[in-house]
Amino acid sequence: MVQTLRSDESNSQILKTILFLAMPAVIENFFQTILGFVDTLFVSKLGLIEVSAVGITNAILAVYFAVFMSIGVAANVLIAKFQGAGDKEKAKEIGDQSIILAIILGVIFGLISFFLAEPLLRLMEVENSVLKPAAIYFQIVATPSIFISLMFVMGSILRGNGDTKTPMKISIYMNLIHIVLDYILIFGFFIIPALGLEGAAYATIISRILGVIGLSFYLLKYNTISANPLNWKINKQILWNLITLGSPAAGERLVMRIGQVLYFGIIVALGTNTFAAHQIAGNIEIFSYMIGYGFAAAATTLVSQRLGANDIHGAKRYANLSILSGTVFMTIFGGNLFILGEWAAYFFTDDYKVVQQIKLALQIDAFIQPALAVVLILTGVYQAAENTKFPMYSTAIGIWIIRTAGVYILGVHFGLGIAGVWIAIGLDNVYRAIWLGINYQNSSWLKYMKIDESSKGIKSS
Repeated sequence: MVQTLRSDESNSQILKTILFLAMPAVIENFFQTILGFVDTLFVSKLGLIEVSAVGITNAILAVYFAVFMSIGVAANVLIAKFQGAGDKEKAKEIGDQSIILAIILGVIFGLISFFLAEPLLRLMEVENSVLKPAAIYFQIVATPSIFISLMFVMGSILRGNGDTKTPMKISIYMNLIHIVLDYILIFGFFIIPALGLEGAAYATIISRILGVIGLSFYLLKYNTISANPLNWKINKQILWNLITLGSPAAGERLVMRIGQVLYFGIIVALGTNTFAAHQIAGNIEIFSYMIGYGFAAAATTLVSQRLGANDIHGAKRYANLSILSGTVFMTIFGGNLFILGEWAAYFFTDDYKVVQQIKLALQIDAFIQPALAVVLILTGVYQAAENTKFPMYSTAIGIWIIRTAGVYILGVHFGLGIAGVWIAIGLDNVYRAIWLGINYQNSSWLKYMKIDESSKGIKSS
């Protein structure tokens, strides 16, 4: 399962290895995105209150996801590093401790969800008509948060061991089951009563439980975690390493969410049609992120393995070719956005003026794709070097200052509307691509690694 990496590999061999890891991750992300569309479609048949309840719950769960995903990032990096160093027992111990941390955090967030559902929703200024159904849905979906945390961490353990196919397969099966259960439990089927919004929540829980069972089977099959959990002992040092490495990764996600709130308010001021056009364009563009995240996942695993093997030159080769190949794929996708943007817009609305705004936004976004690819994949490279702070800082400056100020200056002050909004988004991504790129070229991305002059390798500081 672990990729065997050699320092004498040709560029074509490296590209094959990158694609071998990246494409399953891209497919997995694609299916998860499709599931979101189908889920929203089913719930929309119940009414706008139900759609709002799910949307608000997902906004809170995004914070949960950021925390759980950060532990997954840390687990992926550390496991890949020790696999690269040939220390399989240490990699297995990291996997054990990652699961322990996932269980602890899952239980904590579950208790918060059960006892504080309504207060959390009130913080979101939920209307009274939405509050009760949202609280019920939130409690059902989020109380068993342990299954969310385990899904993220178990998948990351497998990726750290060089296996992106298994998480992809589990995700596909889980999402297909989720869609079937959604339909049955929401609308009813034969003797099964229609449960409405609660049915959607139960469908989500059941599919996550099945996903955890499936991932557990493969983790034990591949011997990537200890077989008997009763023998696990908490290692405070490893838990602390996971937390300190993962915290900036979680911070970057939260910085992004807060930034979205800041500039979304400005876009709303441009008018309902413009905000709707922006949202729809974002829903179409999200598929490009699936490509970028797939190549970023591959870069994180492969670069971590090379760094673990004290091979900086090899790590840079994998990083460079990950960036190059991911940028090519996303640039091609950008070309499709430019050509097919108007056609895609008509799937969401028949309003001609809104469609034209969506078309303009996607045509501008087509030119942003190369910079976005560099940002996403370099973020994965920095994480591989245990440098999760740099991406967080660049995101904070880019989102809070460049993007937010740009949306106001270009979109509102100069009256460019939707064009101004997406030009500002482009400037943010170009800035982050340049900043991350410069620090990558001058090796600042390795600032948390200690150079071992005798072996021309690295050691964690």
